[in-house]
Amino acid sequence: MLLEVLQRYWGYDGFRPLQEEAMRSVLDGRDSVVVLPTGGGKSLCYQAPAMCREGLAVVVSPLISLMKDQVDALVSNGIPAAFSNSTQTGAQRARVDSEVLSGRIKLLYVSPERLVQDWMIEFLKKANVSTFAIDEAHCVSEWGHDFRPEYRQLNLLRENFPTLGLHAYTATATERVREDIVRSLGLRQPDILVGSFDRPNLIYKVERRKSGLGQVREILDRHKGESGIIYCTTRADVDTLSLELTGQGFQTRPYHAGMSDDDRHRNQDAFIQERCDIIVATVAFGMGIDKSNVRFVIHYGMPKALENYQQESGRSGRDGLEAECCLLYSGREMIRWRNMIGESPPGPAREAAFHSFEAMTRFATGVTCRHKSLVNYFGQDLPTEQAESCGACDVCLGQLDLVDDAQVVGQKILSSVFRQKERFASNHTALVLKGSKEQRVLQFGHDQLSTYGILADVPQQTIRDWIEQLVGQDFLKKEGEYQDLKITPQGWELLHGKVTPKLLKPAAPTKEKRKAAVIADSWDSVDRGLFDSLRELRRAKAGALGVPAYIVFGDTALRDMARRRPTTIAGFHSVKGVGDKKLADFGQEFIACITNYCEQHGAATDTL
Repeated sequence: MLLEVLQRYWGYDGFRPLQEEAMRSVLDGRDSVVVLPTGGGKSLCYQAPAMCREGLAVVVSPLISLMKDQVDALVSNGIPAAFSNSTQTGAQRARVDSEVLSGRIKLLYVSPERLVQDWMIEFLKKANVSTFAIDEAHCVSEWGHDFRPEYRQLNLLRENFPTLGLHAYTATATERVREDIVRSLGLRQPDILVGSFDRPNLIYKVERRKSGLGQVREILDRHKGESGIIYCTTRADVDTLSLELTGQGFQTRPYHAGMSDDDRHRNQDAFIQERCDIIVATVAFGMGIDKSNVRFVIHYGMPKALENYQQESGRSGRDGLEAECCLLYSGREMIRWRNMIGESPPGPAREAAFHSFEAMTRFATGVTCRHKSLVNYFGQDLPTEQAESCGACDVCLGQLDLVDDAQVVGQKILSSVFRQKERFASNHTALVLKGSKEQRVLQFGHDQLSTYGILADVPQQTIRDWIEQLVGQDFLKKEGEYQDLKITPQGWELLHGKVTPKLLKPAAPTKEKRKAAVIADSWDSVDRGLFDSLRELRRAKAGALGVPAYIVFGDTALRDMARRRPTTIAGFHSVKGVGDKKLADFGQEFIACITNYCEQHGAATDTL
């Protein structure tokens, strides 16, 4: 029955990894914790079962804009869904309440703040609730990167609905966070389903920010006419960068909390409806959208946590097609983030923040496969076939310029750590190696060490980066409150000349040496001209309906149309992502577009 529902409403003929198991947990009434990466199809894990059983599925969703987009997408597929939030008038809420109590609604989206109100609990007791789904469930945990106290109150669901299944869904949860979710929500012997954190269709690239605007332009030139997000760490950077890019002919809009609600909503709608290509935003943007065809994400500055980076970069390529994720970082941002975390109250949250910040720093400055670094952080390994090369990051694509004598450089750094009796942190060690005259170096007599000034001709920030790279490759580790450097067993192997690290040169990365493997098949047999024509039709239909373009069809569907070029209803129904309702709503117009294009260009039709 699940497959029939997937085909009928979503136009899918199979499950993604762990989806079927997660759906069975819902249908069988068991509790569950489901961890799937952004784009892994978490929403379907509770949406599809809701259409297979009697009663109402209540979905806890953290953002109002996300509720609206998800409900619009469900309704466009012929699924009766609604939300209850503060944007509605009294009459609108009354209509939703009536439809819920009459059994006409299958999925109801509610914010955690509203759900924990006594009146909402009493209302839901009158409805035929079958299950609860908690989205962004990492917000429950103090060990998570986005802890929200109101999520902790959701344990009252177990108290008030003891016989119903509770299901927690998130894209970012370490083992410690998963355990905290289970404990806080009072889950009973839940199914723990953790998918691979790897997103093989994402191409990760990292550079130190130098020219800034020039580096951004290079990336944008590779993605002309495509949708993308540029994340900045400050509102001032958002305004400045958006203005400069718009002045140079790029279609951008800014988005940050300092703008009025109307301006933010207007710019977000322009991006979602493809009236502009690029949104330049602070991290306040993105969690509330479900746009599947974002082809690139640029971080114009380093996030403070690796979970944040994984989630934000993961907003690209949600349709499974290739997308580029570029991180431009600076040492100044690292210092600022560390200071901000240090000023927060002591406790689990600060400890978790420091842990994730260090992981983010190692990711940015490291020379280990980016895909491997991300999955390792979440306690996983890459598949065997990707162990040698993921084929989708700057490290594995050979785009990094590496130090030729890395063994000697590594030995110099570790020798200084040893001579400092392993009692000092990265910054102090870099000062010693650089030959700094700072008081702290002189005070400890480290200007008398044989390693003092041994890297005097290297920029201090590069020395700091090398230290972080040695930490990331397990030649050094950090311990204690002050993060003092300690030599690991592998570090002693390096000191004895038995192993060699990888260290980046303090120079700009070389030009791309190999094409990313993930791009190879995504455009295979696709008529680019037809794809562009279909994209224009999609934009027009979305504009007329007042909905985001991806709600009409995603890029995956458009590429499949431009590959198959169907001219019959049966052929069009076989396109990926075309369910019964979308076939009825849009089939004839898109078939006409395909037919006209193929006639004008002499292209073959019904090719698959």
